[in-house]
Amino acid sequence: MTEPPQQSIPPHGTSSVVLDSGSTTPRTRTRTGASVRTALAKVPEITAWFWVAKVLTTGMGETASDFLVHHLDPAVALALGGVGLAAAVILQFAVRRYVAWIYWLAVVMVSVFGTMAADAVHVVLGVPYVASAVFFLAALSAVFVIWFRTEKTLSIHSVDTRRREMFYWAAVLTTFALGTATGDMAAYSLELGYFASGLVFAAVIAVAALAYWRGWIAAVPAFWFAYILTRPLGASFADWTAVASDRGGLDWGTGMVTLGLAVCIAAVVARESVAPRKA
Repeated sequence: MTEPPQQSIPPHGTSSVVLDSGSTTPRTRTRTGASVRTALAKVPEITAWFWVAKVLTTGMGETASDFLVHHLDPAVALALGGVGLAAAVILQFAVRRYVAWIYWLAVVMVSVFGTMAADAVHVVLGVPYVASAVFFLAALSAVFVIWFRTEKTLSIHSVDTRRREMFYWAAVLTTFALGTATGDMAAYSLELGYFASGLVFAAVIAVAALAYWRGWIAAVPAFWFAYILTRPLGASFADWTAVASDRGGLDWGTGMVTLGLAVCIAAVVARESVAPRKA
């Protein structure tokens, strides 16, 4: 579902921005101003290719995390994931505009580390998947509340300042952890298995897309709802292809699936790098 462009916060004394494009924003905004905001935004345009890349990165994060944890000491794997995430996010913050490969590298590392963190909560601390899902939902809600109270918008089209970028990446990291816990809850606690869980999440996203298309859900809530659920969607199908047949999978192996997803991500990012951004 494609989120329509969101206006920036108007000056003091004018109307404030609402969550969707049916706005109270003054009509005096010019196309030049919109072009400037597009150039300053450090996130990609929300197109079909965005969602393709998002699902691919979620799948890769799942299988890469499993591969590292099972081939290295879990503590070492978690430390490497944390260092990789820190380096990728620092690089993302260092650039002044959207750079496709830098942005999606950060998303991949968020996916890998977010998966590790969510799994550690269950495996190491023994927290049930339902409880961890509730915890991460509360954490994400807190991020959204603080972000909206501070910036009066949750639209990613307004991510054109350092503070908004910090809110954005905090939300992204939390959505990946929440999505991981939700996917594991569906596969294990509800005993749906990987493939059936993927189908369920795909159906829920389709219903949300239909509701957005019919105008029943505003753009920004619809975007974040889909953003959360594409995490367990991609992870469920990635796990299904990677795990052994006695666990209901295709037994392709986490290493091979990770490599295949990395190649697909690279192809999509290369395409996005040369595609012009709309003003």
